[in-house]
Amino acid sequence: MKDKIKTQFPEGFMLGVSTASYQIEGAWNEDGKGENMWDRLTHTNPASVDNCDNGDIACDSYHKYKEDVKLIKDIGFQNYRFSISWSRILPNGDLTCINQKGIDYYHRLIDELINNGIEPMVTLYHWDLPQPLQDIGGWLNPLLVDYFEDYARLIFQLYGDKVKWWNTINEPLEIIHGYTERRYAPYLTLDEFGGDYMAGHTLLKAHARAYHVYNKEFRSTQQGKVSIVLSGFFHVPKSDSQEDKDAAERANQFEFGWFGHPIYTKTGDYPPIMRELVDKRSKEEGRARSRLPIFTPEEIEELKGTYDFLAMNHYTSRLSTPGIDPKSKARFRDANFIDFIDETWPVSSSSEWFKVVPWGFRQMFLWLKKEYNNPPVFITENGYCDSGQITDIDRINYFKDYIGEMLNSIHEHKCNIIGYNVWSLLDNFEWTAGYGCKFGIIHVDFKDPERKRTRKLSTKFLHDMIEQRSIPNVDYSA
Repeated sequence: MKDKIKTQFPEGFMLGVSTASYQIEGAWNEDGKGENMWDRLTHTNPASVDNCDNGDIACDSYHKYKEDVKLIKDIGFQNYRFSISWSRILPNGDLTCINQKGIDYYHRLIDELINNGIEPMVTLYHWDLPQPLQDIGGWLNPLLVDYFEDYARLIFQLYGDKVKWWNTINEPLEIIHGYTERRYAPYLTLDEFGGDYMAGHTLLKAHARAYHVYNKEFRSTQQGKVSIVLSGFFHVPKSDSQEDKDAAERANQFEFGWFGHPIYTKTGDYPPIMRELVDKRSKEEGRARSRLPIFTPEEIEELKGTYDFLAMNHYTSRLSTPGIDPKSKARFRDANFIDFIDETWPVSSSSEWFKVVPWGFRQMFLWLKKEYNNPPVFITENGYCDSGQITDIDRINYFKDYIGEMLNSIHEHKCNIIGYNVWSLLDNFEWTAGYGCKFGIIHVDFKDPERKRTRKLSTKFLHDMIEQRSIPNVDYSA
């Protein structure tokens, strides 16, 4: 009986699946949609993406959304997390042009979900900034806070009567890479000038503004929940030495804490160790001011408590030890840590960065519980990348191990985890990795103009798990 309890989901626990607009929708210039920064990057610099891939058609979910909703229902998921394309609603990025056809598309999608008993969870921004806003500096420009506020208010007005779960911004920790290295759009290289810190500062203030818009203008009538989506490797000490423990803690503060501490702690602001180390190195570099911007007291107060739950995306972990790699990005040098991987950790067949470290998932939950006083945590992304196998046993084993550690965190450690979403429903456009890295539980044939969908074996595992409300004790490889 004890083992069975450990593998069961608590009452009310939500199980769902996630996608993002640019990665699946296609229809990049149809029905009045404006250009976003990924459209611009992939069209003007095709070599920035593996195999010169782009999201012009992607999974063609703009036209095939009903088929996708049917798959979601057939597998049994309770909720579907998707993002709205800012450019599809506001082609110019602002309220000077509101695209009714874009508005209608998301109404059709949301209605299709609700009519099939699936709870919609909407992300306002999942990396596809309208190009006109990138042209004025993107997230480096503090005016983006105002533009995001206008956009968020419009979306809450349009869909808030139907949508009760909201994410403002997906993975600010990843967004900032686009301003420091040629890894994501907009493909800028402002590392030494603190482009990541500047963009992160604006993203945090934009989240707070959107949260307060909802809180003041919509919460009383719509009764929804709002969060920002955090992400990152979880860093564990390379050894039991205090130096390695301190390095791992610094690493976690510079990743989770960077965007978590201002929102989820009573004191607010950036983590003290982050403030101290960036200020110190900036002074040593002869700068007149820190590369890490400073919040005013009013901004600190405006950010604190802007959450109804903690949304988290997580895939893998790293070992950490003190040290400065002169080739690494400035923020890693600021934090004085170097990442390692254990060569015994299993690796994905299609991505060297992707190591399977289930126990790191549990350690992350324990860290969040301690650091942020055990807030309600919703895992909005967790999944496995392979090269496209239909009989995806490695993905099933990943889910078994990671979900098992999550349930252990709930039952043994009393972590307040309220939901789990698989990444991703479909094989899709994985940013600069193009279509080579397959996270989907549904195979998509990108050579087929119809983008034929085929369920992988992992959908059987997930269907059984959702139906039984526990991890199935079945050998799916048999």
